[in-house]
Amino acid sequence: MEVRFWGTRGSIAAPGPNTVRYGGNTTCLEVLLEGGQRVILDAGSGIRPLGLVLSRSRKPVECYLLITHIHWDHIMGFPFFAPVYEEGSRIKIDGCKRAMEGLRMTLNKGMVDGVFPVEFDSLSQRIEPLSHLCQGPLRIGSAVVEGIELRHPQGGMGFRIREGDSSLVFLTDNELSPHPVNGRSHADYVSFCRGADLLIHDAQYLPSEMGARRGWGHSDCVSAVNLALEAGVGRLLLTHHDPDRTDQEVDDLVETAKAHAQEKGSGLEMDGAREGQVFRI
Repeated sequence: MEVRFWGTRGSIAAPGPNTVRYGGNTTCLEVLLEGGQRVILDAGSGIRPLGLVLSRSRKPVECYLLITHIHWDHIMGFPFFAPVYEEGSRIKIDGCKRAMEGLRMTLNKGMVDGVFPVEFDSLSQRIEPLSHLCQGPLRIGSAVVEGIELRHPQGGMGFRIREGDSSLVFLTDNELSPHPVNGRSHADYVSFCRGADLLIHDAQYLPSEMGARRGWGHSDCVSAVNLALEAGVGRLLLTHHDPDRTDQEVDDLVETAKAHAQEKGSGLEMDGAREGQVFRI
């Protein structure tokens, strides 16, 4: 499978000269399966440039859109995803329990008129809700997608995509802790990630920043490294970069993570996730 990052920033988009290398768009990840199926993880602002690229083919777009949770930074790009306005497009929605509710919210007036000029119902012919992952695995061609609850306010879902001998785990907005939370233990996350070729995990903070941020639903880079080492993953990419962190500061955070791995005697491959980055696994 091929993995491409379209958005790696957390909380709010942060464009500008200090975020060029890692990117300023919020979370969006594209996965192309060997069978040709396209899976999009989250609809942050990064889904807008992805949609523009897909539209240039002038062919109907068929894809799966899996939503981890409906906090604004993970759905804010959906109204600007060009394929939802194009005839022949077919977008299958799955992920967390409130995925459809969140996407609908980005377009519907609700209690306030004037938020967005297009109604969600006008797009319904191109959108197909699935809701399989809340019940069990989702099969897409020869691939299988599994879900796990996130440790994040109002909940959410992380994903593992397996295709043949390759596997990808995506855990954003997930606060790692040695103590059980919402029925999930640390061992559950280790098991979920076990042996993955690529683990993409939230590392919004440095360990020194966690004190006042406990309960916010994000991890520090050292905790993400520890999970990767315990699970024996092949590569770790740190994501959901804090919007106030410059490229140089993300570099420093990544170096902190690498130094911790070295102290543990590991040569684990890792980096900070960057917009435009592509991996084949």
